[in-house]
Amino acid sequence: MFDLPAVQSAIQQLGFDGWLLYDFRGLNILARRVVGFGDDEFRSRRWFYFVPAKGDPKKLVHRIESGALDKVPGSSIVYLRWQELEAGVQTLVKGSKRIAMEYVARNANPYVSRVDAGTIELVKSFGVEVLPSGDLIQLFEACWDDEQWQMHLEAAKHTRSAFDAAFGFIAERVRKGGSVTETEVQARIMDHFKAHRLVTDHPPIVGVNAHSGDPHYAPEPATDAPIREGDFVLIDLWAKLDKPRSVISDLTRTGFVGKEVPAKYTQIFNIVAQARDAAIQRVRDAFKKGEKLQGWQVDDAARGVIDKAGYGQYFCHRTGHSIGQETHGNGANMDNLETREERRVLPRTCFSVEPGIYLPEFGVRSEVNVFVDKSNNVHVTGGDPQTAVLAILA
Repeated sequence: MFDLPAVQSAIQQLGFDGWLLYDFRGLNILARRVVGFGDDEFRSRRWFYFVPAKGDPKKLVHRIESGALDKVPGSSIVYLRWQELEAGVQTLVKGSKRIAMEYVARNANPYVSRVDAGTIELVKSFGVEVLPSGDLIQLFEACWDDEQWQMHLEAAKHTRSAFDAAFGFIAERVRKGGSVTETEVQARIMDHFKAHRLVTDHPPIVGVNAHSGDPHYAPEPATDAPIREGDFVLIDLWAKLDKPRSVISDLTRTGFVGKEVPAKYTQIFNIVAQARDAAIQRVRDAFKKGEKLQGWQVDDAARGVIDKAGYGQYFCHRTGHSIGQETHGNGANMDNLETREERRVLPRTCFSVEPGIYLPEFGVRSEVNVFVDKSNNVHVTGGDPQTAVLAILA
């Protein structure tokens, strides 16, 4: 439900004169979420919704969809011709100097930049400065309430125990028959999710040996590989409770099919774990000091460890992503590689910390979830972070 006082308070806090929300045929999922559209609600014409820092909001809607924004407060301007639309936009932003939109200059952050360049040109033509709405979006799309935090903790218990089920299954099958396939382990994890009433948008990653060195490997019949004694295995899984508004738990762990883990795996794992822990500590330190923290700074903390160890070229993705009702949420990512993430790490948001080193013969990733609560306490969920590669047959 749209909370006008809360939105206006945030606009004032961030120093904007207003927030101009815009969508055409679902291109701006962020604006749709803020005004409260469900995934099944379709609008065929352009609409704008301007929320000033103070005063009453205004809507701009097409004549054949004049009720498109009835669920949010404010008066309506109805347009039919394109000339009326442009004049209506000018009316919405009149008197404003600095407004927020889902836009980032040079598309430097495509997770936020959802409004097309032509629309931005139109708005700017009326003499206003358009600035990124990234932190506004976080406040109303990425921040969890207490119920969601509790649902995450419940999901995290079951995602953590899914590793015990999966690695135990590998051990059992290897001891009895000599091998088990990646897709069979994947199916065992899905059975575990079903038994604990968890749902996921995609089956988990189970990668053996070289497959673990591909960050986005997904087992399927054409690539399905056997797992045998002496193999290295990476499992990345994510799921949430099968309840409305529930949020994801997303974790990665690694194991070796043997009684003792060879030094080459331990060496790489230790570097990755140090990088993970450095990122977590960067978050803890910032919130303890009351320091403003941006996503790129967390990425730098992890990446610096791997760079120093000489494996920087093998860490080929960001340190972490926002987590919400989707696995990749709409808050700040921990990224200074693919984008320079300048959105702030905010209280009541959750994100993954998952550095990795991906070599041709195997890859190591260690993933935990970090949640900053409303009192600025930093929590690591999904059990204690992994401290060593699991010896699966020990």
